[in-house]
Amino acid sequence: MNSATVRALLVRGMIAGLGAGVLAFGLAYLIGEGPVDAAIAFEGAHAGGHGEEELVSRAVQSTVGLATAVLVFGTAVGGIASLAFCFALGRVGRFGARATAALTALAAFVTLCLVPYLTYPPSPPAVGNPDTIGQRTTLYFLMIALSVLLGVAAVLLGRRLADRLGNWNATIAAAAAFIAALALAAVFLPSGDNIPHGFPAAALWEFRMASLGIQTLLWASFGVLFGHLAERVLEPRATGTTANSAGREVPAPTG
Repeated sequence: MNSATVRALLVRGMIAGLGAGVLAFGLAYLIGEGPVDAAIAFEGAHAGGHGEEELVSRAVQSTVGLATAVLVFGTAVGGIASLAFCFALGRVGRFGARATAALTALAAFVTLCLVPYLTYPPSPPAVGNPDTIGQRTTLYFLMIALSVLLGVAAVLLGRRLADRLGNWNATIAAAAAFIAALALAAVFLPSGDNIPHGFPAAALWEFRMASLGIQTLLWASFGVLFGHLAERVLEPRATGTTANSAGREVPAPTG
């Protein structure tokens, strides 16, 4: 794959990430802000009226602030995922652009979101001991790094076993090894639970389900959008377009 194609895919990955971020922001605003408001109300009730004055109003946080964070995140991870797509294409099986994009999005969701979520589930803002934020953040990113490394190791293991066991059995064996290694790591890593006593269980559940739903929508929509855009670059005859040396799409020749 030449540099012009990689650059074209990187740009389209960022565009797809931005589009996915727009959808994720809509869902976050609809189902995520209620639990956050409940967490802030809980903190205010237990602060005895001595809470710090807000530098940014809650209205701005829940609209402009939320949109900025989600859109920047979506664009950034879209670009990174597009580079992972470039590496994976043709190396993980005889899949087309759409299938490889879907597999890349699924792998990113599992390693970057689902595994850390199950090990260290998120807590609403303003909840928990602020003195442990650094420790909790370190543990969370440690789990992300461990998940990515074990995910890469599982892919390599599956490829080595494919000749002996077949693709299906090798995939199952590699997935089982991945899950077993993560379960073992979760047993020995310290707990990150820091929910104060008396915090409403319903609000905590709603926040965590909303967090998982937002990430699921982000990566699912990215996989669909980027798969379509990548196919237009890599398989132009199927879509009626072709890519020139600069990676731009032009109509395919008809003669």
